Amino acid sequence: MQQRKLGPFQVGAISLGCMNLSHAYGVPPSPEQGEALLLKALDLGVTHFDTAALYGFGANETLVGRVLSPHRSRFTLASKCGMTGVNGEGGVKRVIDGRPESLKRTCEEALQRLRTDVIDLYYLHRWDKQVPVEDSVGALADLVREGKIRAIGLSEVSAGTLRRAHAVHPVAALQTEYSLWTRNAEIAVLDACRELGVSFVAFSPIGRGFLAGALSTPADIAAFDAKDIRRAMPRFQGDDFAANLRLLDGYRALAREAGCTPAQLALAWLLGRGEHILPIPGTTSAAHLEENVKAAEVTLSTGLAARLEALIDRRTVAGPRYNAATQAEIDTEEF
Repeated sequence: MQQRKLGPFQVGAISLGCMNLSHAYGVPPSPEQGEALLLKALDLGVTHFDTAALYGFGANETLVGRVLSPHRSRFTLASKCGMTGVNGEGGVKRVIDGRPESLKRTCEEALQRLRTDVIDLYYLHRWDKQVPVEDSVGALADLVREGKIRAIGLSEVSAGTLRRAHAVHPVAALQTEYSLWTRNAEIAVLDACRELGVSFVAFSPIGRGFLAGALSTPADIAAFDAKDIRRAMPRFQGDDFAANLRLLDGYRALAREAGCTPAQLALAWLLGRGEHILPIPGTTSAAHLEENVKAAEVTLSTGLAARLEALIDRRTVAGPRYNAATQAEIDTEEF
């Protein structure tokens, strides 16, 4: 697989986002299925695995640690802090907490779950707006000096917040949603990353499955698990979803013209947007994993890429990416 720079590391151009194995899209696969998929990724040449304390409230880090720690020298390990599960009266609840003491405690817990002495890339999963980002990044800088993490990342922040953080300690990578149908990063963050030498990690690069081209009717959403996070996302609801489905015929036609699958088309487009961009698609399917990895072999002509961008962009996609409550938690620029 072609290689790209992720902060101080060299990794394969297509990485694996591990969230789906424990979190967010309904009932996760069994631990045995998760283990098989992680090992398959390693065999296919994936050298960057991305997890977080939030995913499965520690279950995902535990899975990654159990399965991949024997192969630790073969890959770059990324995880996240600042958004975790906290026990309450109604069970475990998701909490954003960027206080320095919380981040350091989460790191210690992550090291235990991941069965490692050091995490290569450690992100602030969300900026806690009650805590100056300088304080949160200062705590991560302490962890670098202590040898517990090697590099610092940020997730879902604006160009302005990135610059504030970078002034405290060099930021190796910024992670946010980026795909054909989510183009907010093009407002300012992509350019800021290029200017500062920060790698850009694109999560949900296949549009949370939409750009795989398999969805066909509103009934497909009705079949989603009750806990699937897409049920609360406007683009997958009502008239917005019906409008977005109308984009897929033209999109599938462009994939056929490019000689690749729809999912590969989405990933190849991202790889062509800049050498500092690294997609991290997630999946629970070994077949989809192999399909995603092979996207690194696809090259799009300038003309086809231009038609693709005209077909699916912020003017043609209906609905915001998050509902109002979730949108209030993030710091990214919005059109």
